[in-house]
Amino acid sequence: MNRTTTPIDRPDVGSFVRAEVVRGANLRRAARHYVPVLAMYGALKLIGFSVFMYLLDSAGDFRKKDPRFGGGAHAWDVLASWDGWWYQQIAAHGYDPALVRVPGATGLITLEGNSAAFFPLYPAMMRLVSNGTGLGLYGSGLLVSVLASFVAALGIYAVTARFGGRRAGLAAAGLWAVWPGSGTEWSGYSESLYIALAVWTCHAVMSDRWLTAGVLTFAAGLGRPTAVALIAALTVAALRALHHRQEDVARPIAAILIAPLGLFGYLLWVGDRMGDLGGYFKLQKGAWAHTFDFGKQTLDVFTSLAVGRSDYLFPCPVEDLIGAMTVLLGLLLIPLLIRLRPPAVLTVYTVLTFALVLGSQQIFGNVSRYLLPAFPLFIPLAVRLRTLGLPLLCALLGITAVASGSYAGYVLFELGVP
Repeated sequence: MNRTTTPIDRPDVGSFVRAEVVRGANLRRAARHYVPVLAMYGALKLIGFSVFMYLLDSAGDFRKKDPRFGGGAHAWDVLASWDGWWYQQIAAHGYDPALVRVPGATGLITLEGNSAAFFPLYPAMMRLVSNGTGLGLYGSGLLVSVLASFVAALGIYAVTARFGGRRAGLAAAGLWAVWPGSGTEWSGYSESLYIALAVWTCHAVMSDRWLTAGVLTFAAGLGRPTAVALIAALTVAALRALHHRQEDVARPIAAILIAPLGLFGYLLWVGDRMGDLGGYFKLQKGAWAHTFDFGKQTLDVFTSLAVGRSDYLFPCPVEDLIGAMTVLLGLLLIPLLIRLRPPAVLTVYTVLTFALVLGSQQIFGNVSRYLLPAFPLFIPLAVRLRTLGLPLLCALLGITAVASGSYAGYVLFELGVP
C-alpha cells in the first residue's frame, strides 16, 4: 500500500534553499565589509613590525641586556620584556600577593614588587592557549595579542563607520595600527586584549545590547585597572537610557551591576590576600611609584621638557617627547570628537581615560601606551581622512607605518621602558 506524503512529512526544500541563499549573501556582505579592514590593518602592522625588528637587529642592543628585561639570543625576546616577563610568571606560577618592605628603604620605592600589580585576564588567556595548543607561554601571549588586535581593529571600524561610513571606519582601523604606543599591540602585553573588550563594549552599548556590554566590561575589569573609565562610561550611558525609557529597564540595570564585578572583585581578592583592603594601591605606590597625584608629575614633565631639563622622575628623553606629543595630539582631538556629538559612552570613556593617565605619577614615557585605549580619538581624524581616495589613504598610512617601526616600536621598547 502506497503511503501518501503529507505536507508535514515533505521537507520544505524551497525554504532551506532560500535560507542558504540568505546565509551566503550575508557572508559575502560581511566579507566585503571586514576583509579589507583585516587586510589593511595586517599589512600596516607587518610593515611597522618589520621595520622595528630590522632596527633591533641593526642596533644589536637586545644582546647586551638582562634576559629578564628583553635581552637574549633573539631580537624577538624584547617583545615580552618588562611587563611581559611578569605576565609569563603569573601564567606559569600564579599569584603571591604580599606587602613586603624593602629593608632600610626611605625613597619612592619602599616595597618589593610582586605579581599582584598585574591583572589576571591576559595571563589566564596565555595559560589557556598554551594548554590548548602546546605553544609556550611566550608564543601563546603573542598569539593572544595578535588575534585580539585584529578583533579590536574590527571593532574600531564598526564604531567609526557609524559616524563617517565605511571609508572612515577603514581609516580608523589603519590609525589603530600606526598610533603612538601601537608597538605593544603585537607583543607580550595586555593592551590589545583590553582594547578589544573596550571597543566592543562601546559598540554593544551603542547597539542597545546591555547584557553583552556588561559582560564585556566585567572581563575588561579583569584586564586593566583603567577599566574604571569603561565602567563609568557604561554606567552613565545606562542611566541615560533608563531616564528615557519606561520599559525594558532590567537589562541596563543588570549591566550596571555586572560591569564592576571583575575590577572590584580582583582588587578585593588582592587586598584580602595581603591583609589590607587597600593593598593593591599601596603595592603600586610603594613598589612602582605609581599613584594618582592629580597631574603633578605630568605638569613637571611638560615644564621640564619645555626648558630642556631632564631632572624629573623616571626620565627617558626620546620616549618622553613622543609621550608629550601624544598627549597634545589627544587634547586637540577631544574637542573635535565632542563636536561630532558621539554617544555618551564614547565621550565619558575617552575623557576619563585621559584624566586617569595624565593624573597619575608613573613612567611618563609609557603615556603613549597608556593612551592607546582611547580609541575614540581616531574618529575625528578618520572622518577627515575619508575624503581621500583609497590609494592615497593607503599610501599615507603606509608611510606612517614605516615610521611607526621607530616611534611606536624601537623607541618604546629599547630607548625607553614600555
